Parts: sequence; C-alpha cells; structure tokens
Amino acid sequence: MYLVVQGQLDMEGALTARDRVGIQDFVLLDETTETAFLSNLKKRFSEDLIYTYIGTLLVSVNPYKELDIYNKKQMDLYMGVNFFELPPHIYALADNAYHTMLTEFNNHFILISGESGAGKTEASKKILQYYAVSCPSTTLLDTVRDKMLMSNPVLEAFGNAKTLKNDNSSRFGKYMDIQFDSQGDAVGGHILNYLLEKSRVVHQNHGERNFHIFYQLVQGGEEDLLHQLGLERDCQHYNYLTQGECAIVSSINDKNDWKTVKNALNVINIDETDINHLFEIIASVLHLGNFHFESNSKGQAILNSNAELRWFSSLLGVNAETLRKGLTFRWIEVKKDEVLSPFTTDHAIYARDALAKAVYGRTFTWLVNKINESMENTNSTRKTVIGLLDIYGFEVFNLNSFEQFCINYCNEKLQQLFIQLTLKSEQEEYEAENIEWEPVQFFNNKIICDLVEERHRGIISILDEECLRPGDATDLTFLERLEEKMGSHPHFVTHRLADKMTRKTLERGDFRLLHYAGEVTYCVVGFLDKNNDLLYRNIKDVSLHVSYGIVATQFKSSLLKLTEILMAKEAWYVRCLKSNESKQPGKFDEALIRHQVKYLGLMEHLRVRRAGFAYRRRYDVFLQRYKPLCPATWPHWRGEPADGVEVLVQHLGYLPHEYKMGRTKIFIRHARTLFATEDAFERCKHELATRLQAKYKGYKAKGEFKKQKEAATKIETCWRGVQARKEREKRAWAVKVIKKFIKGYMTRGEAKSTDNSEYLAFVRQSYLNRLKDKLPKTVLDKTTWLTPPAVMTETSELLRKIHSRLLVRRYVRGITPQKKAQLQLKVITSNIFKGKKDSYPQSIAQPFEKTRISDQDINVKVLQMIRNEQIKYSVPVIKYDRNGFKPRPRQLILTQTAAYVVEEAKIKQRVLYTSLKGISVSNLSDGIIVFHITCEDPKQKGDLVMQCDHLFEFLTKLSAIANKQNAIKVVQGSIKIEIQAGKESAVDFTTGQEPMVYKGKNGHLMVVSGPRLN
Repeated sequence: MYLVVQGQLDMEGALTARDRVGIQDFVLLDETTETAFLSNLKKRFSEDLIYTYIGTLLVSVNPYKELDIYNKKQMDLYMGVNFFELPPHIYALADNAYHTMLTEFNNHFILISGESGAGKTEASKKILQYYAVSCPSTTLLDTVRDKMLMSNPVLEAFGNAKTLKNDNSSRFGKYMDIQFDSQGDAVGGHILNYLLEKSRVVHQNHGERNFHIFYQLVQGGEEDLLHQLGLERDCQHYNYLTQGECAIVSSINDKNDWKTVKNALNVINIDETDINHLFEIIASVLHLGNFHFESNSKGQAILNSNAELRWFSSLLGVNAETLRKGLTFRWIEVKKDEVLSPFTTDHAIYARDALAKAVYGRTFTWLVNKINESMENTNSTRKTVIGLLDIYGFEVFNLNSFEQFCINYCNEKLQQLFIQLTLKSEQEEYEAENIEWEPVQFFNNKIICDLVEERHRGIISILDEECLRPGDATDLTFLERLEEKMGSHPHFVTHRLADKMTRKTLERGDFRLLHYAGEVTYCVVGFLDKNNDLLYRNIKDVSLHVSYGIVATQFKSSLLKLTEILMAKEAWYVRCLKSNESKQPGKFDEALIRHQVKYLGLMEHLRVRRAGFAYRRRYDVFLQRYKPLCPATWPHWRGEPADGVEVLVQHLGYLPHEYKMGRTKIFIRHARTLFATEDAFERCKHELATRLQAKYKGYKAKGEFKKQKEAATKIETCWRGVQARKEREKRAWAVKVIKKFIKGYMTRGEAKSTDNSEYLAFVRQSYLNRLKDKLPKTVLDKTTWLTPPAVMTETSELLRKIHSRLLVRRYVRGITPQKKAQLQLKVITSNIFKGKKDSYPQSIAQPFEKTRISDQDINVKVLQMIRNEQIKYSVPVIKYDRNGFKPRPRQLILTQTAAYVVEEAKIKQRVLYTSLKGISVSNLSDGIIVFHITCEDPKQKGDLVMQCDHLFEFLTKLSAIANKQNAIKVVQGSIKIEIQAGKESAVDFTTGQEPMVYKGKNGHLMVVSGPRLN
C-alpha cells in the first residue's frame, strides 16, 4: 500500500510526485475549478489514495475494497505526528483533534457526512478504533473503550438497514461525545440520536429491508428463544420483513451478526432481564405486523389474527381485548361522554402501523439511554470531549418524501454551520497573524434555511399549522398553503407556480426546493401523517402512554440544539464520497462524484480556504524544510526563524505580492510559488545528499579505521600473552613427559611398575598404530608382518593369526560360484602337474574357459552324429599321423563317454574313455599329449599323439569328465607309443633355443622345447 511505502514522506515531499498521484491538499491546486478538483481526485483514487485534504478537511472516497492502511503499524505511524507531516489519513485527523484538545483543553467535534454508502459509518468506526488503541490503557479505561466500540454493532443492528444504495445504511443521525480527562484518558461517552426512520418498520421499498435486528433475531436466534417468543425461523412468514422482497442478502450474515449483537449487549452491561424484554418487544412488532383485518357487512374492521394477538399481548403484558378494541375502534369525546367509533380496514391498518412505529421508536430511544448509562462517567472533574457526528447525507431519489425533506433540511443547517465555522476559523487565523482579511464570495444558504424554518412563514411552521387546524386538512391543502405563502420565493416552485417548461417536470402534488446542492422535488403525499406521528388515544393508553407530537418541529428543535452544541466546539470535517453506484472496486464515476462534490459544498469550502493565501506554515517548519536553498540559512540559522524565512524568500526571489509575513507563519498566495520552491528543493536535495554522503562516508571510514587499528593492537597484545603462556605451559609439560619416557626406557625390561608403565603403554600403542597401517593385504603375504617389541610378542602372534583368519574369511566370502568351480579345477591341475611339468607355474594365473570351440564353430553334421551325447568341452589340436608324424589340425570334442577327433564334417576317430588306458605328457614346456589306447585288433588305430596350446585346461577337464586323474603321467626323456598292435615307436623330448616338432632320423617324433625358465 501507498502509505506503507510513502509513510515517512511529509506532505510537501509528496509534491514531487504530483503529476502521477495528484496533490495531497486541494488548496495547492493551480486552478480552483471543478474540473481540476475532479482530475486530482481521480489521479489519487487510481493509486488507491482515498484520502485528500482541503486544509484540515478530509475528503474520503469509498474504494469498495479492503486496503491495508488501517493496521496497528499505521496507527503507530500517525500517533503524535504533525497534521501535514504524513500523507492524508483519517488517523491524522483523529490524532490532531485529540492532541489539539489536550494542548488547548477545549472541546472538539468531527463531522462525518456524505450520502448513503459513502462510508460514513466505517469512518466513524475507524476513528473510535484509533482512539481505543492510541489512548492510555488501564483496566477501567479498556472497559470504557470496549463499551464505546461495542455500541456500534448494537446501534447498527437497531438503526441500520439495507437500502438500494447501501447494505448497511444508517437510518438515524448519531452524535457521540467521547469524554477525556486531563491526562487524555477516554473516561466516558454519550450518544444523541436524531430522526430514526420509523416508517421503515412498517414499509420497505422494493430491494430494501427492515432494520437488521429483525432478521438477526429470526435467522440467528436460538431455538428455545424463538419458541418463547412465538417466532418461526422464516422471514417470509412476517409481513413487516417481506415487503422489499429481499429478506436474504448474500453480503449480510445475519447469524454471525446476531452473535455479535448479543455479545455487545453483554459488554455494554445490559442485564439479562432487560435483554429478554428487548427481544420480546422486537418479536411483538413482528407479531403486530401479521395482524390481519377484514371488513364486515357494514364496512367495519374486524381483527381475525387471534394467535398473533395473544402473542403480542403476552409479550408486552397488555390486555388482548383492550388492544383489539384499540385497533378497531376510535374513542371520541362528545361533551363529557366517550363514544366508540368503528374503524374501516384502512384506518385499522394505519392504527396498527402507527403502534408498531411508536413501540419501535420508543424502544430505540430506551436502548440509546441504556448505552449512555453504561458509558456515563460520574466523576465531577472537568472533562474535554471529542464529538463524532455521523449524519445522513443529502438525499435525492426519484420519489422524495417527508424523510428526505428532513434530511436535506439537516444538511442545509450543517452546510450553513460549516461555512460559518470555516470563515470564522479563517478570519481568526488572519487576525491572529495580523494579515489583512479579504472578503470571500460564497453562496450563503441562509435564505434556504429561512425558507424551511422561519417562524410562522417557513415550510415547517405551515406544515404544523395544517396538522393542527380543525377541519379536513390533507396533503394537497398543505401544498396550497405553501403556494399562498411561498409563491414569490426564488427557491420554491410547484406545478401551479412553474412556467411551461418547468411544469412538465412537476406533478400536481409536488413542490421543488432549490437547495445549496441543487434542485430537489418533494411529493407531499404522506407529509401530514408522517409529521403528526400520532396514536389514537385509546391505543396510546394501551401502549403505556407512548409520546407523540409534531415530528418536523421536534426535529427542528433537536437540530437547533445540535447546532448550539457544535458551535461551542472546534470543528473537524470528514466528507465521504461514493466512487460509483454499483460498488465496484476501482471504478470512478465522474458524474456521480461531481454531483456529490457539489451538494457537499466542497468547492465552496475550497474557495474559502483559497481566499487570499493558498499556503501557510509556521516559520520554524518552513525554515527547517527549505533552508538548504539559501547559503545564509544553511546549515544552521542562528537568529529568529522569522528573520531566517525573510532572508530565504528574498534569496528565492519571492515578489512582495506573492507572500505575507504573519506573526508566527508565512502566507504564500499562489500554489505555483510553493511548487517552484519545492522543485528547487528537490534538485538541491540530491546535491546535498551527495555531499553529505561523501562527508559521512569519509568520517565513518576514518572512525572505523581507528577503531579497527586500536582493536587490532589490543588483540595482538592479548594474543601474544596467550601464546607465551601456552608455550611456557607446553614446555613444562614436555620436560615432565621426556623425563618419564627416559626412565621408562631404562626400566623397560623389568616388571611393570610406576616408572615404566606409561612407557610400556606408549610402546604398545605405537606398535599397534604402526601395525594398523602395515597389515598384510592377502593371505599369501607372509612377510609384511611387523616384528613386535618383546612386550608385544605374544599379543602380536595372536593378532597375526586373527588377521590371517579374517583375510581367509573375507576371501572365501568373496568367492563366486563360478570362481569356486575354477579353483576346484585348479586344485586338480595342481595335483597332477605341480612340481612335475616346467610350464605349470605360468598356467596358474590363466583362468580356464568353459570351452574353446563354440557349438556354432562345430559342423552341423558332426553335431547331428553325436546328438545323443552332451558336449562337455571342445578344443583345437594338432594331430600327428602315426606313419610319418605329419601334423593335421583337428577339433577334439569331449562328451560324457568319449573323445572325438573331428576334421570338418568327419569324425576321424572316437576314443571311448573306457579304452583310454593312459595319458602321457613330458616334463618340459611343450604341449604334446599322448593318448594310450587299448589295441586288441591289429586293424585298430594305435596311440593318439596331439599338440594342444591349452594342455593344462584340456587335461584337467578330461580328468574331471572321464575321472582319469590317476591315468595322466608326466614322463622325462621319451614316451613310448604303440602305432598299432605289435608296432611301437617313441616321442623324444629335448630342449633347445627354438621349440619345434619333426620326425627324427631314428623314425621317432622329435619334440624340442624352449629353454627352461628359472
């Protein structure tokens, strides 16, 4: 919100934003035209700035939305602050009225006016809430403030109603005095009420409701209470609640409001008995509205609503038959006798409604008196007061009746008072400052006030005469009397008196008054009845002597008393405006606002305030703000403020006719002069700010450097002392430790004692710390275990065994099933070849494969031929012929039962494991393998000689598949082979530089291995 952001700006400071958000005080407008006024108001409204000043008068535009400008933070901001120091706000006006009252110890009042829906009631609440928060607080004072605040919901329930213009329209005038003691504490209060719209009790226009309390009772009342009062929870059941056809309104929560009202009645200290009586009276009015009359054969009224009659008489404690007679007969005195004259149905309805209005009106007066008793302060010490006058605004409807006539007369009187007090205030200020007063041209509405209230000749006097004269007085005869008396008055016209053009706009039963705010046409129908406000005597007796009288005269008398009260007080004003008729946020209806500006007399007030000098300010305030603009006054003026201001304005080039010097203030004639000064100040402010910043930064930096240097010196001194003490303590400790260490070393071989216990503990800890970092990483590592000191020998051996077991455990847990199978095969290989064949050590690290030839690389025909046998392992080999030892590449396939030698698609030889009597390999690093096969038939092939690159893998697999581990022999020198039955040869093994295989001269197969690896 604007106030949060701009809260610390004073009023003149905001002038720099005047093009965007308008001027905060209409007095400072360049032109005092209606167009300029509305343009400024619209600018501010568009920025959610709903408050603007005309001097000390506050103009408020209803935004029809919640603004965050009424919280505790905002209240604190405006407490005790000069009126023009912060942006316009209702809190500023309330606070300055309060502090002026304390300072001058006199009485003040705040007049809040505007038409229905403009926000008068809300403005009154905000002022009360501000005083509740800002005034001193004690338990007693809090109680008084609570009662004042809680009087609002009670009075709103009984005196407010939904109208076409406002869902919570005040249908009575309210003046509340808040009493303060000499310390500024709120110690009491008093309320005066004016012209309650009693006709609303019995009649509502379409789209309007009766007073809120009726709906709150029906909708929110507890079941037991409704039962006791004879009511149903249905507004449609009651004649007085349905005429406007809008008993239920979405924006009004009658159930919640009922709870608020009941709580408020308790806070105000109305006892339970009185509260029950109060609700009984409200219920009785609803029952009375349901009285139904019919005509008999003679045209006389008959009351048929027996149930409603019983409830009414029971609730009010009156005799039912007496009431029945009172509503159907009139008592007429004939000489000394009393005669009963029957009513027609219309007369009976009139009597019923008159009784309802009288009962409700008297109840409202009683309620106001009870609230006053609750807030009354009996202390006789002198008190000052701030009055809050929340009065109905000027009303102009399509059909204006007696109520609008009274309301608009009230506004005429208040406008007259307003102009008088404003002129008086201006004149007094000019005289106090010794400034020549210049007469102000303004419309004096005394002529209109006299037209209404003048004795014997005014409209009210004529109305009273017509009500009281004998004979058949009617509304039309009243109009004729007005035409006789007022025929030549320039502010009065009727259909008969008007010219041809005006006559077209007037009905025969209308008269028109030219008010200060404009023309208003009144319909005289009902004027006499509403002014009489009487009860037939027999009904008056029934209703416990309810008073009656001439309404307009009573209202005139109470208004004159109010005027006297206000004239004795200092005035503050709040003028409330409606932004639009549809209650839409952000909508600014210029035509509607122009109309309100006119009838609230804002332009008149502005012209009075602007007469002569638009701006005035105390010398010290003016000098304090603008002294940077003159070298002679900046930065300090040592003399009197008035002399300083004189020097300042001379430097600024003010012309003699543009300003006047008063006793305590400077008066500036034109707003443009102030704006030029403000713009110059705004430019100067930036230059000053730059220079001040530079000076201040230098000063701060220098001071900060000195502080840091001093702090650094102190810290260094303290730090050195701390470090020196620590060093001394450390050295003393080190001497003790070294002595103890040497003594322990010297006695390390002796039994544990006090001399060597710490040393031995150190040795143990040292050994364990070193051992921790140098533990063997594998099970096979037997060399890296640290040699222990003598005292740790036994422990070291235990730790070594534990660690070894730990490594084994980790290793075993880390072995996968696949690796386990590999190791099992490697164990078989080790059992066969370890220490026997030269190339065995190199094979250990090489993992065994599942097979060396995949099924895809074996011919399909071969696979088809051995399909009944599961292939376990395949490996490529070189097979040497038995005759000539010619090498042949072959595939060797191991199945469950036999070994197959395959050449592409042919199986060259099938060796059953049962016929394999032995397997021979050399002890050298060659890959020669000899299968010794049983040869029983001379034609059968003999031993099989092969060379395989994967000798260890192949033979291990074979031994596992065929269980031939014991059949494998490692031979030195030569291996005898049986070529065929009865024919032998041999394979001779030697070493050489290059490995080779060839047929020797002796006919043997010669195998040369590479040199042995050491």
